[in-house]
Amino acid sequence: MAYILIMPRQGNTVESCIITDWKVKEGDTVAPETTACDVETDKAAFEIPAGAAGTVLKLLCACGDDVPVLRPIAVIGAPGEDWQAALGEGSEKGGKEASKNAPSSPKPEAQSIPSPQNAPSMRGHGAAAGVSPRARNLAAQEALPLPTSGTGPGGRIIERDVAAALENRPPLTVAAKVFGPQVVPVAGTGIGGRVTTADLTAGPGVAPVSPAPGPRPPASPGEGAVTETPVKGIRKIISDRMLHSLSESAQFTLNASASAVKIQEIRGGIKTLGALAEGHGISKITINDLVLFAVSRTLPRFPYMNAHKTGDTVKTFEQIHLAIAVDTPRGLMVPVIRNANQLSLAQISSEAKRLAAACQSGSARPGELSGSTFTVTNLGSFGVTSFTPILNTPEVAILGVCGIEMKPAALPAQEAGNCGCGCNCCCGNGVRFEPCIAFSLTVNHQVVDGAPAAKFLKELTNAVANIDILLVSG
Repeated sequence: MAYILIMPRQGNTVESCIITDWKVKEGDTVAPETTACDVETDKAAFEIPAGAAGTVLKLLCACGDDVPVLRPIAVIGAPGEDWQAALGEGSEKGGKEASKNAPSSPKPEAQSIPSPQNAPSMRGHGAAAGVSPRARNLAAQEALPLPTSGTGPGGRIIERDVAAALENRPPLTVAAKVFGPQVVPVAGTGIGGRVTTADLTAGPGVAPVSPAPGPRPPASPGEGAVTETPVKGIRKIISDRMLHSLSESAQFTLNASASAVKIQEIRGGIKTLGALAEGHGISKITINDLVLFAVSRTLPRFPYMNAHKTGDTVKTFEQIHLAIAVDTPRGLMVPVIRNANQLSLAQISSEAKRLAAACQSGSARPGELSGSTFTVTNLGSFGVTSFTPILNTPEVAILGVCGIEMKPAALPAQEAGNCGCGCNCCCGNGVRFEPCIAFSLTVNHQVVDGAPAAKFLKELTNAVANIDILLVSG
C-alpha cells in the first residue's frame, strides 16, 4: 500500500513550511532515510526524510509552495501503483482523471469560473441542495466558486465538475485561498503561475507581470540600473509576521537608561581573570548576558509582562522562557532560553551562545525556536541609541537593548568637587559623566498600560545599575 508523506509539524507554533528544494523526483527509488525535500519556516530550515522505501509516485507540491503542516506532499509506493487511490480520490470517478472524459468547453481568454454575482451562494459551501458533499468540500478547500450547473443526475454538481473547473483555473497559494471563493486572474505571479494575494488585490483579468529579478535597464538617461528582487521564502514569512504583529496589537515603546558602570566593571574583571575565569566557565560572559540575567530576575515580580495574548485571553506564565533575537544569513531567528529564571549567569551565557550558534549553522531544532514568553533583542553593538522593537506575538512585551553612551550624572553632595579627577568643569559643579546603557521596551497596550510598563522598566534599570548586588543575591 502506498505511503503518504505529509508535511511534519515543526514545533507547536508552526502552521506551514515552505518547500525550498525537492531532492527527489517522480520515479526515483528511495529509502526511508532518503532526504525527500528541504523546507524552511520563519525560524529554521529542515530536511524531510522520505519515511518509507519505494518509488516516488507523485510530488503533490512544488518548490516555493507554502504548505500547511500535516498536508500530504508526496506519495511513495510500488511502481505503477495508483497514487490517487492512496489519497482517497479514486472512489468517485469524478477526480481529475474523470474530468478529462467529461464534455469540455474551450478555455476562455479570461478565467472560466463564474463571477460572484452569477455564482450560487457560498455560505458555508453547503447551502445549495444540488451539490454533492465531495464537491462542496473540494470547492471549499480550493477556494473555488461552485459552478452554476453540474453533470450529475438532474444537473447536480459533483466532484468532477469542480475538478474540471480547477483544470481551467490557475492554482492559488495557501495565503490566497484564505480570501475565499472569488474570480481570479488568468495567471498568477507566484511560482509556477500560482495566484498570490497581491494578484487578488489587483482584481480579476490579466494578472500583473512579475518582473524577473536582477538588474533592469535605466528608466531614463542618467539613472543607474535598478535591481528588483521578489520577496519570497523566509523573507516573505518574516515580512508577513511583522505586519501581522503590528496589525493585531496596540504597540507603544518606552525608553530609559541605566548606569553601565557596574556591568562594565564586572565584564572587565572577568577579562582580567583569564584562565581562572575559563576554569569557572565565565570567561565568555558578555554585557548582553548580564542584561539577560537581570531580565530573568526582574520578570517574576511583573507577571503581566511575562504573558501571551491570544484572542480575548491573556495567559501569564510562572516560568521565564527568554527569546533572544539572532541575526543569521537566512534572516532573523528567535531561539528560546528555557526556564531562564532558574539558571545561573554562567548557564544563561552558555545557553545563549549555543542557541545562537545553532541558528547561524541552521541546525536549531523546532523546539528551540518556540514557546517563548518574553523577547530580548540587542542592537547595542551597532551604536543604536534607541529603536522600536516589534512584538514577537503572542507575547505582550519585548525589550530592546541599545548602546552604551557617556551621560551626565549627579554626584552625591559629599563627593562634589572631591572626586579627585581634577576636572573642575564637571565635578566641581556636582556632575560627572558616566557610561549608561539604554533600553527600548515595546508593550501591547491592549494588555499592559503605560504606568505598569514603566514600573517594570524602572525596576529593570535599577537591577542593571546594581548588577553586582543582584548577582550576589542570585
